Amino acid sequence: MANQDNSRKSITIENLEAAFAGESMAHIKYRYFAKLAREAGADDVAKIFEDTADQEVMHAFGHLDLLYPKTQLTPAKSLEIAIEGETYEYTEMYPKFRHLAIEEGNHAAVAEYDEQIAESREHAENFKRTLEKAAKRFAALAKVEERHANHYQNALNSLKVA
Repeated sequence: MANQDNSRKSITIENLEAAFAGESMAHIKYRYFAKLAREAGADDVAKIFEDTADQEVMHAFGHLDLLYPKTQLTPAKSLEIAIEGETYEYTEMYPKFRHLAIEEGNHAAVAEYDEQIAESREHAENFKRTLEKAAKRFAALAKVEERHANHYQNALNSLKVA
């Protein structure tokens, strides 16, 4: 994850990343099981899966609090991390998985990976546009703040002269 030097991660960071991945997968898996249980008319079973899925999210957030400390994370940094992750998915991860699925003749997986490549690219582009808009907004605000600061400085200077 981003707050660590990727060339040398500690075992604890690697374990936190693995725990985060496991809790995240459990959340989605339990949501899926709940959906199937509800479709089968087992609402009580679905509710247990949904309640547990909610707890898995909180576990994953706890791991993220350690991997991405709040004091080190800004909205812009979050967007950069998201762009990096989505770009990795559509440029490396899914193309590699797709290639292996082709070799195994798993056409359903190839189609799934093709969809994910397109969606990951779209997500990365959305995050990039959002980051660019935010940068422009902050640049404009910086100019306004500079103008205010100059105005106050001029007023202060005129008081000193008088």
